[in-house]
Amino acid sequence: MAEPGDRASTSEPRSPWLSGGFVSAAAFIGFIAVIGTVLAVTSDNSAESAPTAQAPAVRSTGSQPSGSVADGAPCPELSDERLDLPASAPAGVTWSLYDSVALPSSKKAGPALAGKDVARCYAHTPVGALLATSQISVRYLAADDWLKVTRTQTVGAGRDAYITDRTKAEATAVPDDDAGGGAHGQIAGFRFVTYNDTTAVVQTVWRFPDGRMQAATTTALWQEGDWRLEYPADPADPAPVDSLAGYIEWGGV
Repeated sequence: MAEPGDRASTSEPRSPWLSGGFVSAAAFIGFIAVIGTVLAVTSDNSAESAPTAQAPAVRSTGSQPSGSVADGAPCPELSDERLDLPASAPAGVTWSLYDSVALPSSKKAGPALAGKDVARCYAHTPVGALLATSQISVRYLAADDWLKVTRTQTVGAGRDAYITDRTKAEATAVPDDDAGGGAHGQIAGFRFVTYNDTTAVVQTVWRFPDGRMQAATTTALWQEGDWRLEYPADPADPAPVDSLAGYIEWGGV
């Protein structure tokens, strides 16, 4: 594992959904190209039913969570109050493409306030934490205003070093003509490692266009009335997986 000072050359290419894009002097940023069209699909599986392989149905185009994301605006109350861990794909979840990655949202569990880059205000429940880890883990990497996302929605010992390293890398980033648009992963499944009132640890499986899958472990911390993504000092590598056995199948594409 690389030391913190070497994060610029290691952590971002390891991001489970991201490769290709831009090349910097530190080989740091792997932005994907925006490809495809914006779409939304809905997962209507019952929270009590067993996991299934049924794909969500296409619902509409361009849907986004409603509400204002104005700085300082209080989070509204959300109706999701279920504290049991989901045994199947959460019901009522809508998927919308964000920079070609399908991200989940729910009227009951959040994000309740969303704008172009920041999507916040999640239910203080397991499903709220699951949605927060899915949304924030992509947005802090892909958002135009990634710095705002990182500062407002991530915490942890590695956050400041990530900001410093990425800012330096972006200053010298040049387009990579051989990137071929990059390859992106999509959420394929999840399982909870632990959950309590303050901490949720979730393993998310990402599937790539060539069929490869990786499981990434992320931690959400309940702080100041919302879930925030923890950025550790030494991020762990995603682990390759051969199947979704042991995971709940879930995803928008």
